[in-house]
Amino acid sequence: YTAECSDAHPMDAASATDNCGEVTIDVVETTLPGACAGDYTITREFTATDDCGNATSATQTITIIDTTAPEFTSIPADYTAECSDAHPMDAASATDNCGEVTIDVVETTLPGACAGDYTITREFTATDDCGNATSATQTITIIDTTSPVLTIPADYTAECSDAHPMDAASATDNCGEVTIDVVETTLAGACAGDYTITREFTATDDCGNATSATQTITII
Repeated sequence: YTAECSDAHPMDAASATDNCGEVTIDVVETTLPGACAGDYTITREFTATDDCGNATSATQTITIIDTTAPEFTSIPADYTAECSDAHPMDAASATDNCGEVTIDVVETTLPGACAGDYTITREFTATDDCGNATSATQTITIIDTTSPVLTIPADYTAECSDAHPMDAASATDNCGEVTIDVVETTLAGACAGDYTITREFTATDDCGNATSATQTITII
């Protein structure tokens, strides 16, 4: 018979009759290894011998095979995380019916529309000694929804004849580069020497998240 390595392998006895007396049956078992731990062959040579030494032999062949792929006992769950958060790369685990399991992982990063948006796929493949394999995939979605942190020059009031510094703003982002744009608007006052300048700064990251703030300069 042929049986899976994890199945029962019955080792039944042989029987014999003789024309003139009692019979003794001896069995010699030989195991021949195959290409892997779960593949092997058992030969059982039975020899029936009567009281006078007359003997008959016959052989049973038991073929053990491993065609069962490993089973994953745990696969890391899919998740979505901010680009600046931790991105745990947990391992998978698997068991096999007849031997050891090797787990390989292939990680692929697929870029998104901007630097902070991308997808990581992790394909786990569990393989046993006989080459039977099972695969499973974890998908990690990385997103950037955090706006830059913008620091702008302070509001101030100055005489019309004084210097009017037009300092730049600065910004930081959690995951990439920041572009700062400024729109200046001058609002006239009651006379030529009275007016107001508003400077609206907008800091935008690669993914389009933006923060705005306004500096007001009052000229008198």
